[in-house]
Amino acid sequence: MLRCLIPALFVLTLFGCAEEDEPGPAAQVTIIADVPTDTGAVYLTGSDEQFGPWDAAGVLMVGDDTERRASVILPTGTDLQYKFTLGDWSREAVDDNGFPYPNFSLIAEDGMVVAHRLGGFKPELQALLDDWQGSGVIGTLVHETNVKSAFLALPRNVTVWLPPGYSDPANQDQRYRVIYMTDGENLFDPRIANTGIDWGVDEAMARLVEANNVEPAIIVATWSTAQRLFDYSPWHNGPDYARMLIEEVKPHIDAGYRTRPGREDTFAMGSSMGGLMATYLVTQHSDTFSACGCVSTHVTLSEAMIAQWTGTDTPSAARQTYLDSAIAEGRLSIPPSVRMFFDYGTKGLDADYGPGHDALRAHLKAAGLTEGAEFLIKDYPNADHNEASWRARVGDQLAWLLAERAPQQ
Repeated sequence: MLRCLIPALFVLTLFGCAEEDEPGPAAQVTIIADVPTDTGAVYLTGSDEQFGPWDAAGVLMVGDDTERRASVILPTGTDLQYKFTLGDWSREAVDDNGFPYPNFSLIAEDGMVVAHRLGGFKPELQALLDDWQGSGVIGTLVHETNVKSAFLALPRNVTVWLPPGYSDPANQDQRYRVIYMTDGENLFDPRIANTGIDWGVDEAMARLVEANNVEPAIIVATWSTAQRLFDYSPWHNGPDYARMLIEEVKPHIDAGYRTRPGREDTFAMGSSMGGLMATYLVTQHSDTFSACGCVSTHVTLSEAMIAQWTGTDTPSAARQTYLDSAIAEGRLSIPPSVRMFFDYGTKGLDADYGPGHDALRAHLKAAGLTEGAEFLIKDYPNADHNEASWRARVGDQLAWLLAERAPQQ
């Protein structure tokens, strides 16, 4: 989830390094945070199991006033990625400009002391939502919070992005295509985005419009919840997530905004698990969605992987990916008149995605789709599985989805 690295502000090694290539004993590492006056309880979280991993309230730091510290025991040589929070990811540490830090990183050595000066912590989420202009967004953000559904257990926020000029009286008769996107918290506002880097969807759209390549579209971005893994899985809560979009969210959007509600003007887009969800929407609900943009789609998802992630792994858990199984058993039907764009990188999780996308390409061709016209599968060398990589290429996905302009209504 948190992948980017930055060096510590300074590192003080009190003892010598272990012999190179020789495994060392356990190392005690002390991490110090200098925080603003009147800061409450501060927690250290990170990639090691003793932090969850990445539990926002992983280890309570001790101290008061402006200094907090935590000592942890790690195997010598451990590459630890870590962050600081007030006990929740909505309150993680930020720099002097109010933006979340990328991961801090260290290589564990016994006696190591690492110190950081933190600019502060994210304010309460509602304050950031109310100050949506402070995100630097191009266009307008409309946040609807705590949206409940009859189909899913947890409420979620929904953000609507309106392109520049939407409210201009001169454009009052213009209607817009709509892209429904997952992980809405990561798309527009770096102050909110999980890694401190947003996708820059608004900027990418503005560049395409300025170049006269596409007409602008409305973005409807549903935020993820603690049930993200299952909500975006077509083999778990995915059907209910689809019902939420189709039966609750879309009617609300079509009634409240100047949309083109037809399936030819309605698209789905998402990354990783969200890419699987976008695939599901356009293949199983093509009467509503005509095209999908699937970024770093998590084609390796399997029963065994979910069991491992949830701590319920057993020898009987199936290792075959859900996607391979669906293709082999004829359960991944490809309806006519759909367009599909898949992409992936070559680093991180994406490094394992090549075979799954090769199988998907063969399946789409066997279903009669023409590569380059009705579907596209593209790899991006050296791109990783993170928001920074997706930000760099989101314009390609938007251009694909919006290339075929529908006539004005």
